[in-house]
Amino acid sequence: MDFKSFDFKSLKKLANPKAADDLNIFLEKLPQNAGKTVLIAAGVAWGAAAAIGLYTAVQMQGMIELRAQLKETKALKPAVPSIQEKPISKADVESFVKEASDIYRGIDIKANGSSVVITARSTANFTEFREALGHVQNGGQGWRVSLEKLCVGRECDKTYKLGATLKVNKVTVSEPKGGKG
Repeated sequence: MDFKSFDFKSLKKLANPKAADDLNIFLEKLPQNAGKTVLIAAGVAWGAAAAIGLYTAVQMQGMIELRAQLKETKALKPAVPSIQEKPISKADVESFVKEASDIYRGIDIKANGSSVVITARSTANFTEFREALGHVQNGGQGWRVSLEKLCVGRECDKTYKLGATLKVNKVTVSEPKGGKG
């Protein structure tokens, strides 16, 4: 828009103090110029628009308060570190099995990946079997041992009467998301 072509006379006419009087005169003569039905319809439309505007404003205020509460609740949530289990190396398991085999001679202890398999040919070796299970449980620093298979007596195959498979994992704790804990 070019300022040279702008009609400043029309702006001056609208800013004139008599312009408010002209609006007042227009509104006083409106019932005579337009029918009462049209005025009632316009009033109802304006009333509905005002009600919708008020309802929207109230709902927006409620949404703003809920959002503030949600942000406050999220701010109170503590940062929790995560615990992860990683299989222990095969070499660590094999060195542990070698030491345990020297200690517990009446039972068979073998490494199977990151698992330790303990078997005995007779139930008479139960005390040694039980002690070997405890030894594996306390085998290394940060070890988490879970029992995958356990059989006693007739539950086992014909060769062994006691058997257990223990899965060995190493527990690591990682920093919590969102910062240091």
